[in-house]
Amino acid sequence: MKKIIGAIFLLLLFGNLSFAQNRFVIQNKKQTDKIRFELINNLVVIPVEVNGVTLSFILDTGVSKPIIFNFLNMSDTLKIKETERMSLMGLGEGDSIQVYKSKNNVFKVGEAVKLNQDVYAVIDSNLNFGPRLGVSVHGILGFDLFKDLVVEINYSRQYVRLTEPEAYQYKVCRNCERLNIEFYNSKPYVNAKVKINKKTIPVTLLIDSGGSDALWLFEDKTLGITSGDVFFEDFLGHGLNGSVYGKRSKIERFALNNYAFKDINVAYPDSAYIKFARMFKGRNGSIGGSILKRFNTTIDYRNALITLKKNASFKEKFSHNKSGIELAHKGVQIVKEIKYDKEGVKVNDDDNYYSIIDFKKNYNIVLKPSYEIAELRKDSPAHRAGLKKGDVVIAINGKRAYELPLQELIHMFYGEDGKRIKLKIVRGGRETLVFNFQLEDAFK
Repeated sequence: MKKIIGAIFLLLLFGNLSFAQNRFVIQNKKQTDKIRFELINNLVVIPVEVNGVTLSFILDTGVSKPIIFNFLNMSDTLKIKETERMSLMGLGEGDSIQVYKSKNNVFKVGEAVKLNQDVYAVIDSNLNFGPRLGVSVHGILGFDLFKDLVVEINYSRQYVRLTEPEAYQYKVCRNCERLNIEFYNSKPYVNAKVKINKKTIPVTLLIDSGGSDALWLFEDKTLGITSGDVFFEDFLGHGLNGSVYGKRSKIERFALNNYAFKDINVAYPDSAYIKFARMFKGRNGSIGGSILKRFNTTIDYRNALITLKKNASFKEKFSHNKSGIELAHKGVQIVKEIKYDKEGVKVNDDDNYYSIIDFKKNYNIVLKPSYEIAELRKDSPAHRAGLKKGDVVIAINGKRAYELPLQELIHMFYGEDGKRIKLKIVRGGRETLVFNFQLEDAFK
């Protein structure tokens, strides 16, 4: 009898281990865990341990499988094996990218562990979203985590809470909206309404926490989804297959059930850059981080639900870059910093001793981040002033650029209409120039 009980116990044990290998499982008795994140340009960046190495990943509801960048630089450290070469398509006008598909990798997010995670490792070392964000980003994680666990994203307090579905209990929330979501190619979609040219239009939108804009709409004249006459051409973002360009405009109203926004920013990507996204014929666009950050969200794939509760950011104005400049991190630069050493000196004056402080000037040679103009909107204030793509920014309004995080520099370009900007730049690695312009609301 004891042998039979022991055999049953072993079967149960190995059965649980096998089950755990095929999904994320929270390794504690509470069956829940909280992970802090950084909110960078409306994107959630979380720590993810891959085969024992801690990396930074964007938490992206818009991707079906994890993707790792700079694979060739990290391949030995990550010990990725069992690979096969293949192609991936995404946003952008370029050709498909080459990746290695790897199996049986160990992924750990907080105390949530999966033992046999598939991952796509990008071969092209130039494909990297980190320079645009100003922080190191090693990859993107989406569907595999969301399908296994209930994921709460608390944008206001900047933490993600992961909970086993069986342990999650819904609470009565009178100030929440609970919406049904549907799936296509392992990506979540929600129904919403937009008002354009006084016409209310029902739309189906991808929930895209990996997009920093508020709203993308795909132009469709038959439905009345058009940019109208008031818009400007702009860089919209960087996808797996290259840059994405299109129009920026505003719409009268956007609504998710009873939550509504007026005079909201919208981008209309050019059809040449979204061929892959248009494969789902029912899709009309996507909801991005600039809207999602205004809510604390609970995403429950098993029950096909998303719960939204507005937070302190709900009433923030929708703004846009009024300079026309997109900055990106461009390696490091050598900076000569002044350092003052303080020394005490005794001085004899008519038999009276007193002390003075003597400061000696020394220099430290240090490495600091370098920022360049990666994109420049045609006919924008910065473009008319004479700035060019590739110019390296060394100072903004008297502040040394290398002393500030990239996102803080970019935030200066979202200021009030008419604000003066003074840029000191280096062009071609030699020439130092100064340019002045004023921020300009492109919708006026």
